[in-house]
Amino acid sequence: MDVAERITCVECRGIAHLVSFAPPDEGFAPGDVVTYVCEDCGHRVDVVVEEDE
Repeated sequence: MDVAERITCVECRGIAHLVSFAPPDEGFAPGDVVTYVCEDCGHRVDVVVEEDE
């Protein structure tokens, strides 16, 4: 499963970039936790991957 490379930071509304790596040849699975770090404020955001609907 693919996840977004960038999201909006919940702290400052800047751009947070994905810093987690998916297992090779598997990708991310529902329930995995992926981490983003904001380029503006340095805030870390952890997101639980949910199944696509």
